[in-house]
Amino acid sequence: MKGFTLLEVMVSLAIMAGVILTVLSSVNYHLGIIANERDNTTLTLLARIRMAEMEQAPVKGEGTFSPSHPELTWKSELQPTEIPVLQKFIVKVKRSGDSREVVLVRYLAK
Repeated sequence: MKGFTLLEVMVSLAIMAGVILTVLSSVNYHLGIIANERDNTTLTLLARIRMAEMEQAPVKGEGTFSPSHPELTWKSELQPTEIPVLQKFIVKVKRSGDSREVVLVRYLAK
């Protein structure tokens, strides 16, 4: 008698189901990581752009990135430092839907 028994076919199907579930969960996990990294990159690039724009005349302020990114807000602050000739310039970019935030700090001479 040639061929596979029902038990052999069922065992091989169970093994294949386990492998497929493992691969699918791994792909899903890595897609989540890619989405998070894409969001972090967007926040960082927008914060760098805002800092570069405001570096010439740093002031306190806040706003949004409408219309391209209405869900993102920015806030800039100037803080004194222990060294009298330096100021701490802070730019924060935050997503309003969650607590994801990027903070860039630069020290500027007065």
